[in-house]
Amino acid sequence: MPGPRDHDRLWRAPRPQRRAESPGSRRTDERGGHGPRAGLTPASSGFRSAPDGGWNAGGELSRCFTRRKAACVKIGPAVDSPGIHGPPARPDTKVPRMTAHKPLALTAATIAAAMALAACSGGASTDPNTIEIGSLYEPVNLSNIAGGGQGVTEALNGNVYEGLFSLADDGTIQPQLATSYDVSEDGLTYTFHLRDGVTFSDGSAFDAADAVHSINRVLADDSQSARKSQLAVINSVEATDPQTLTVTLSQRSISLPYNLSYLWMVPEGFDSQTETDGTGPYTLDAWTKGSTLALKARDGYWGDAPKNDAVTFHYYTDATAMTNALSAGDIDIIMSLQSPDALATFQGNSDFVVSEGTSTTKELLAFNDAQAPFNDARVRQAIYSAIDREKLLESIWGDAGQVIGSMVPPSDPWYEDLTSVNPYDPERSKSLLAEAGAEGLSFTLDTPSYDPHPTVAEFIKSELAKVGVTVTINTITADEWYSKVYKEHDFQATLQEHVNTRDVVWYGNPTFYWGYNNEAVTALVDEAEQASTEDKQTEKLRAANEQIAADAASAWLYLYPQIVVARSNVSGYGVNGLNSQFVVSGISKN
Repeated sequence: MPGPRDHDRLWRAPRPQRRAESPGSRRTDERGGHGPRAGLTPASSGFRSAPDGGWNAGGELSRCFTRRKAACVKIGPAVDSPGIHGPPARPDTKVPRMTAHKPLALTAATIAAAMALAACSGGASTDPNTIEIGSLYEPVNLSNIAGGGQGVTEALNGNVYEGLFSLADDGTIQPQLATSYDVSEDGLTYTFHLRDGVTFSDGSAFDAADAVHSINRVLADDSQSARKSQLAVINSVEATDPQTLTVTLSQRSISLPYNLSYLWMVPEGFDSQTETDGTGPYTLDAWTKGSTLALKARDGYWGDAPKNDAVTFHYYTDATAMTNALSAGDIDIIMSLQSPDALATFQGNSDFVVSEGTSTTKELLAFNDAQAPFNDARVRQAIYSAIDREKLLESIWGDAGQVIGSMVPPSDPWYEDLTSVNPYDPERSKSLLAEAGAEGLSFTLDTPSYDPHPTVAEFIKSELAKVGVTVTINTITADEWYSKVYKEHDFQATLQEHVNTRDVVWYGNPTFYWGYNNEAVTALVDEAEQASTEDKQTEKLRAANEQIAADAASAWLYLYPQIVVARSNVSGYGVNGLNSQFVVSGISKN
């Protein structure tokens, strides 16, 4: 079973303000989902904490690391969960920092003024070889096994660190530091052939001993890595020779190459939360906590040289501030737009390119399926069919995003449109509630205090009142959600965002926080992981997902839009942001 991502999303930007409706602008694709809106052009190729104790890496790092002064960061306990959004100190979560005031709505006048200033200032950077990137997700630390959060993925994965395999922007798994591999007939032994001539940023050579260390540190008892539970099938890891790695499993795991794409290769003996030493095209230049993280292209990289000399990630604590920064010319690109009000302005301005990619972030109404009343599938189905998901999505994102009917997004190989399984139908809801003897039902909805959950909760409360269900909203912090919901399972229903690809398999784990327990589904998920071919894996997981959807194990509300906005002189960036990564080596600026 998958665990949380070792470097996943930390926090979600403040709730977007409602946009003016754009009738007829939402298109439905052949699968029933919503395709790109007209006018979206594919790319061609608040509270800010003070920088109290930033530090500078100052150059190439060596294996004998020098301790540098850094700002204090509170590191929370580990979470072994699949891309759940939660407090910044935990791996797999995407949670906004708590601020005393919500940001002001971004107005056309604000944007116009910012753009006028940008025209005077001449753009984001005077250096055409430095790319300035806006992000809401600053790392907690720089480790993939210590709860670094989504910001670690964005800034370091594929940039400073590389794996044996990589997850491409189209969702395919590509060889990286492993050029090829062989699998024994019984599927229990993998032999990986490693790329020759690869060095770490400290100049030392990468070999199989480093790969052994990199895998074992993820499997260690004190590791908070997301891949730890998925890689528990590994019995042994051996450096057969400097360029050959042998991994022995306790049972088949067809997802092994995919799971290994998450694992950074680090030098033997390396383990740091404040310094970096990877095989990627960049090395850390400076990290000023609460402000920026800068990377610089390094010499001696084994692959193609980056198309820029340096990249700086600028961290913001609300979406409006970040959007204003792009408008004002302070940054070149926003990896994931969170200000719907600003979208129309950017689309109509030739100085910017707006691209809509593929999202994997799902907004869920999760039930405690192990306890009454939600241990009855009819009650879950009734709740699901009482919610107008189209209206909910439009109230937050206008014509962007996509209504979904299961945990599986279109980018997963086993996707199929299941929105009709539990359609919006209040009369169906009333009938199911009566059949289940649950008329007059009331329950408590534990709602994370960060956006968009409070808005979603109020919408659900209003919708369910129409079918005679009373909802009490209990607002909780991210830390409370982690302890009360995730760890103790002390809840009736809750809201949360799940960000990973291929995470439907969590419904095969009865001990997961939502408590869904269907023996047939568990068997299908296990069989899928032990399948001998990808076609058989897809067949099993599609069957499992159909049953999960029929049971309404959760209420999958919508898929977040993935919108990238860049200045028109910037090209070469990915638009999908799968699993929160953002590879920067191909980006250039005219």
